[in-house]
Amino acid sequence: MFNRKLVAVLALLALVLVVAACGDDDGEETTTTATAGDEIVVGVSWNNYNEERWAKWDEPDMKAAIEAGGGRYISADAGSSAEQQIADVENLISQGADVVIILAQDGTAIKPAVAAALEQGIPVIAYDRLIEDPGALYITFDNVEVGRMQARAIFEAMPEGNYVFIKGNSADANADFLRGGQQEILQAALDSGAIVNVGEMYTDNWDPAVAQTNMEQILTQNNNEVDAVVASNDGTAGGVITALAAQGLAGIVPVSGQDGDAAALNRIALGTQTVSVWKDARELGKKAGEAAILLARGTALADLPGIVMFMSPGGNNMVSYLLTPIPITKGNLQVVIDAGWIEVATLCQGVTAGTVDVCG
Repeated sequence: MFNRKLVAVLALLALVLVVAACGDDDGEETTTTATAGDEIVVGVSWNNYNEERWAKWDEPDMKAAIEAGGGRYISADAGSSAEQQIADVENLISQGADVVIILAQDGTAIKPAVAAALEQGIPVIAYDRLIEDPGALYITFDNVEVGRMQARAIFEAMPEGNYVFIKGNSADANADFLRGGQQEILQAALDSGAIVNVGEMYTDNWDPAVAQTNMEQILTQNNNEVDAVVASNDGTAGGVITALAAQGLAGIVPVSGQDGDAAALNRIALGTQTVSVWKDARELGKKAGEAAILLARGTALADLPGIVMFMSPGGNNMVSYLLTPIPITKGNLQVVIDAGWIEVATLCQGVTAGTVDVCG
């Protein structure tokens, strides 16, 4: 009997402690801040883990930073489904995530899940892609500057003629950030008529096959009279170059990209792609992992070290980390080799010896 009474008393005390921990019923947010001795669980929602970059570059350094901070990494793959990603975020929280990193498939569709997490006191990091919620930390490369870098390189290679703009996924804010940066550089030439926009299309899910189809349509519409292509990433650049190659134009028409994909860097060495704006995703992953641990330990957004403020297109003043990208052309391929991003053999596959400095 004594033991049963003791158990009942202990259970009642536990209930009182839980209620006290939840705070007074005054409408204030619940907090789930972990103490120094607690294990931090970091939940990561990937929009599409099949894309080469996330598994190869972003995730390893993100995971290492989380573990170095005493945290545990859990993740989910939405498979390019906005609906699945909403369910994934809820599931990561149900698994005990103290903080959630979200690579958004659709920055608008995911907003209710973000709001729900924040209401529960769970910090949210918008990773690489913007989510219009000022309560979230935004970590990315400066995507407007990426667009500027792409346009500068293409304009230097082809300062006049018919331009095509192959944009990213319309549901991804980065697509418009990139296009805005491109426009800044090219506006004067467009206004003067030195260059003419003869085709501009979004690319569903950044899919190279869609980019190829779009480029084929634009080539047909313009009787192959295309002089330059500003493609917004390396995957779309690959689709564009496949379409150009079918018309004997690969290596003649300059093409931009971004991400520093191995295939794109090889194309630069081969001469079929002009530039890939390299974003060292290892640094982005590390920054997100470090920030996740700090946020879960109770650091306020405004107190994170080295943050900047970013005014979003939706008018939200976002606490942000904006990392600096580097444009890679045939003239500075040594940069990615020295960084251990790619091996010489991979970079120089199929390249005639002596045509590129790094390829012997």
